[in-house]
Amino acid sequence: MTGKKTGIILLVFFILLAAVFMAYYYKTTREQPKSLPIYGNPGHKVGSFSFIDQNGDSVTDKTVAGKIRVAEYFYTTCKSICPKLNENLSRVYAAYKGNDEVVFLSHTVDPEHDSVNALKEYSRRFDADAKQWHFLTGKKQDLYDMSRLGYLIGAEDTVDKVPITQDFIHDQHYSLVDRDGNVRGLYDGLSKDEVDKLIKDIGELLKEK
Repeated sequence: MTGKKTGIILLVFFILLAAVFMAYYYKTTREQPKSLPIYGNPGHKVGSFSFIDQNGDSVTDKTVAGKIRVAEYFYTTCKSICPKLNENLSRVYAAYKGNDEVVFLSHTVDPEHDSVNALKEYSRRFDADAKQWHFLTGKKQDLYDMSRLGYLIGAEDTVDKVPITQDFIHDQHYSLVDRDGNVRGLYDGLSKDEVDKLIKDIGELLKEK
């Protein structure tokens, strides 16, 4: 009987030990931030830039250094996907409004027509604080290069290439960039699920040090 009791005690002991270990493992792994991938070739960084926002202020890579940023491309007279893109982005903005570690960069693909005043008027639709949500213009080539080579999303002037009434093709994705300038995610701005994921992933990046 003594041997049987000893065996039962040891069995209970090991079950309790395993339960404690599993509880600790679950707690520590749950608290660890999820690792988001780094897009692009090894060593790819978004790079330097200099644009003008809706207040006429200069916004550069130094302005957003050390911050998490969400970048997109649009134009103010777009009647197709842009209104929905920015409506959805405003939901992401609302989730982090007032958080000075997160900024939003909306670049025009039509700088010839999207003046500072036009961007200012457009930004009012989304109650955008220019300190956190910048609507940007600049030289067309610089804007397009930053889209393709920096944020890994597409923007193209098609006026001389395709006989269509809409002169610009731009990607419907948002690009998520971490504090070090790495692209960490691309999200379909027309998909509710993707927008929800972007909101969560920004939270994960905020946990990274």
